[in-house]
Amino acid sequence: MSGRSTIFSIITVSYNAVGDIERTVRSVMEQDFRDFEYLIIDGASKDGTPKKAAEITGRYDDINVTIISEPDSGIYDAMNKGLDLAAGEYLIFLNAGDAFHDTDTLSVLSRAIESNNLPGIVYGQTDIVDKDGNRLAGRHLTAPPQLTLSSFSKGMLVCHQAFVVLARIASQFNTSYRFSADYDWCIRCLQHSRHNVYVDRTLVDYLAEGTTTANRRASLIERFSIMTCYYGLPLAILRHLQFIPRFIRRRKLEKQIFNNPHNIKQ
Repeated sequence: MSGRSTIFSIITVSYNAVGDIERTVRSVMEQDFRDFEYLIIDGASKDGTPKKAAEITGRYDDINVTIISEPDSGIYDAMNKGLDLAAGEYLIFLNAGDAFHDTDTLSVLSRAIESNNLPGIVYGQTDIVDKDGNRLAGRHLTAPPQLTLSSFSKGMLVCHQAFVVLARIASQFNTSYRFSADYDWCIRCLQHSRHNVYVDRTLVDYLAEGTTTANRRASLIERFSIMTCYYGLPLAILRHLQFIPRFIRRRKLEKQIFNNPHNIKQ
């Protein structure tokens, strides 16, 4: 280990998420592995989100918790604030509404790190859940057993929340991207990672939320630009043509989730 004071820095970004923050915070504070710090970066919520988070974290006196609530310029600006404060060896982003899948998730990650000589990235699978934490489906993309820089030319194969990064190889998010800076950030982390380790289990429950057509279109445009930057225009065009059947399947799944979640096959 380096001179950093703890193994994990867990960063939760929130804004007016009082209905979702409790499940996220509980999933962190109830971990059976305790060598972590918890940073909650709130964007000056008006619904009591910071107060709710403080109420829950205040029940635990063995974890270093920092809660900041102030205006920001968007989710990636808030994530950069978390990066600036992080003192941990590894970074985990767990946004309001998301949660660790099990109480031993950090224990599993810690063992994977220690037994693999401090890899640059440790990653695993993600489940899609509703607001009550009930599983709706697996993520539309499955994390591969072998992850390389070229893997992300096929899209964001690993959910950002299940993508655990060695802090010293991580730079700040590019806030010129409003919707896909996480994709760009993960690629840059992969560029600097000498070794990536797959954990064959679900690490994170990701809250299913509707995405507006306008945001989806803007996100796709950003991702195309990012993919072109790192992998070249010909491959970006080819990949997006290949994405069409996948996009159709994803839209079908989303319609099932939001229109009749009880019919989703587990």
